[in-house]
Amino acid sequence: MTAQTIAQLFDLSGKGVIVTGGGAGMGEAISLRLAEAGAGVLVADVDLPAASRVAADIRGRGGTAQAVECDVSRLGDAEKTVAACIEAFGCLDILVNNAGVYPAATVLGMSEEVWDKVFDINLKGLFFYSQAVAREMSRVGRGGKIINIASLDALRPSPLLSHYSASKGGVVMLTKALALELAPHKILVNAIAPGVIWTPGLAVHLRSFYEPMGLTLEEFMPTFLSRIPLARMAEPDDIAKVALFLASGASDYMTGEVVVVDGGLLVS
Repeated sequence: MTAQTIAQLFDLSGKGVIVTGGGAGMGEAISLRLAEAGAGVLVADVDLPAASRVAADIRGRGGTAQAVECDVSRLGDAEKTVAACIEAFGCLDILVNNAGVYPAATVLGMSEEVWDKVFDINLKGLFFYSQAVAREMSRVGRGGKIINIASLDALRPSPLLSHYSASKGGVVMLTKALALELAPHKILVNAIAPGVIWTPGLAVHLRSFYEPMGLTLEEFMPTFLSRIPLARMAEPDDIAKVALFLASGASDYMTGEVVVVDGGLLVS
């Protein structure tokens, strides 16, 4: 078989993609990168105006994108989102399970409502979106790729995030289980475990943790960054570039893997 060129390996032209939580942060960056590679991207988000803004941005750059409102904790939305992707692009080849939440809560003070919300979105929704997409991929018989956004917290927990860490630990093992069972259908399943990504949501979480100690964001940031060997937080595009690799032909012999993207934090 003739080896593909670099350009061919990373060309996603003609492929249909769903990115959940695509309206902001990592999801937005991933949507932009996959569209830049030629894919038709369905930006799926509970915030339809945000998803529509990202889709319009992609189209303004010459790409192909549509927006759809979806709540990954509502299982009926999974089939709706699959149908929307096929209607928009005629195919479904890649799913990026990016939607997630991480409300801060102590172990002693956590409510059942908060626990259930985190698991419904981060793990239960991820499974049923993967199931709906895998059913379509197996029906067509062409295979495809599922990329799950896990977290460094699946491997090393953080304060006030026991529920989040547990849900993302589930994402890691579910990624491996899906990879094993879906391999005969030529569906590859991998995960990305980001470290500290600078987003507005992270700023809120950090303030909730440090401000009760009497520290401002500016005061504790140097100490926080000193824990990261590369001495900076990741930008959403740092994760998007790895998602592009996993979506591309360059990763065609990978499944069941978790790629840590943390600036060296795990080894520090």
